[in-house]
Amino acid sequence: MTTPDARSGTGRPAELFFEDLVPGLTVDLGVVTVDADEMVAFARRFDPQWYHVDSDLAAASRHGGLIASGFYTVSLFMRAYVDHLLSRAAADASPGLEELRWLAPVRAGDRLAVRVDVMGARPSTARPGLGTVSLTGTMLRLGPDDRPEQEVLRTRFRGWFAVRPVEADPAEVEVQAEAEVEAEAEATDADQPEVDQPDPGPTAGDPSTVGSSDSGSTASSGSPEAQRPD
Repeated sequence: MTTPDARSGTGRPAELFFEDLVPGLTVDLGVVTVDADEMVAFARRFDPQWYHVDSDLAAASRHGGLIASGFYTVSLFMRAYVDHLLSRAAADASPGLEELRWLAPVRAGDRLAVRVDVMGARPSTARPGLGTVSLTGTMLRLGPDDRPEQEVLRTRFRGWFAVRPVEADPAEVEVQAEAEVEAEAEATDADQPEVDQPDPGPTAGDPSTVGSSDSGSTASSGSPEAQRPD
């Protein structure tokens, strides 16, 4: 029986499976540019600390201007992870993360190179049919020449990914189909009621009928012995 097509993290058919995410693999997640308005809007909504939202106070501080909320930065990482890996992979939920570090301030206009490295992979003991993949994600600020200048974020986490579906052998499928047909036919025959057969009546070779016939024949016989007076 064929396993149904696995879905990627965005719902499309998956092309990458647990077996493809081998230790040592590095996946380029592209480059994201920090948008000033989005950065501040996120901070006002979710992390309204003064060095994220008050440009005057931030400029007069050791930060020298507004810096992004760390959770905004990790959200940028997550979006790149979905766009460039989970959109292709048979991804399930994540059991959690072990590390999340903000290593340097992020500012509006920064260009951040994003990547993940596969650190380990093993079949899941909690979720049969899935594998647990250990990943390290990083974001590096790029300079004007597009060379990495500084690492600004690092995270270590785990993800569940479906194992590759196994296609059934056509010969096995045919044998199984034939077996199912035979089993169904046997079940149908077993369900049929028994039909009573008509009684054929006595036969010439039945001793019980022979004795009864001889007795009657003797009583009505016209032989001399039967007509002799006592």
